[in-house]
Amino acid sequence: MFTLDHERKMGKRELRITVADAVNELMDADKSVLFLESDLAGASGSGKIQKAHPEQYIQVGIAEANMMGMAAGLSAVGFKPYTHTFGPFATRRVFDQVFLSGAYAHNTINIFGSDPGFTVGPNGGTHTTWEDVALMRTIPGAVVCDAADDVQLTWIVKEFAKSEGIHYVRANRKAVRNVYAEGSTFEMGKGNIVKEGKDVLVIAAGQLVSDALDCAEKLEAEGISVEVVDMFCIKPLDKELIIKEAAGKKAVVTFENHSVIGGLGSAVAETLLEAGVSVKFKRHGVEDRFGQVGTADFLQKEFKLTSADLENTIKGVLL
Repeated sequence: MFTLDHERKMGKRELRITVADAVNELMDADKSVLFLESDLAGASGSGKIQKAHPEQYIQVGIAEANMMGMAAGLSAVGFKPYTHTFGPFATRRVFDQVFLSGAYAHNTINIFGSDPGFTVGPNGGTHTTWEDVALMRTIPGAVVCDAADDVQLTWIVKEFAKSEGIHYVRANRKAVRNVYAEGSTFEMGKGNIVKEGKDVLVIAAGQLVSDALDCAEKLEAEGISVEVVDMFCIKPLDKELIIKEAAGKKAVVTFENHSVIGGLGSAVAETLLEAGVSVKFKRHGVEDRFGQVGTADFLQKEFKLTSADLENTIKGVLL
């Protein structure tokens, strides 16, 4: 059961520390939990794990594909491995190892891909991933999540430890605005209605849920009623909720820090079309582009992923 934090102030904890704290809690109770890092202890905050549980921490170095192979092997002999690297290197660079050594061989790998999309900031185009969700969705049985805030990310990391398989969560390393109050819990494979509305359904994921709520509140003042769903679990997808909440709406818009190809927007479009739902529909994401260098704020504007950009899309689709 979740409770909303209606103030949506900036969180007090960076999300990289959220992951480290959650993994440390798991390690306190279970010696089979391991953390594999790819020479990014400072960037990821996992040095905190190394200090608290040195015997459960493996520094692999800049060898991401090898890290996934090691994780698969460790899983095969009974360990519960967590891995971290930047989003593109956690998915695109290691896809074959995750697919074959992980999923195909029925091993478990819990993957934290950090700094997705515009959150990559000055690390630039080589470190930008607009395609990680698209890739991970294609792996049979994989769970794919995009965390909205500190509270949700904590829950996701701990929830991954409860089941076997390939689990992927993408999230900023820095602090983000709160959507949920402390103590909130969720259900994997189920979306959350975070704002009711009758005219337009916005389905968002990750830290853009906050921006979607900003947009919805602004449009409410202009007489446009917008419902917002946090679809933090993109696979398995809550198809039932999508179909139910799309009924009677004038339009459905998806909003994601990802390419419009293969991500949340594609998943929702597939669901609506296959169910025969007749409604105006628009995917709002990145349009067939590579990443570039800039601050996160600059890149969010450059790639048209702000609440103002979503507002323009909603007004346009209602015409």
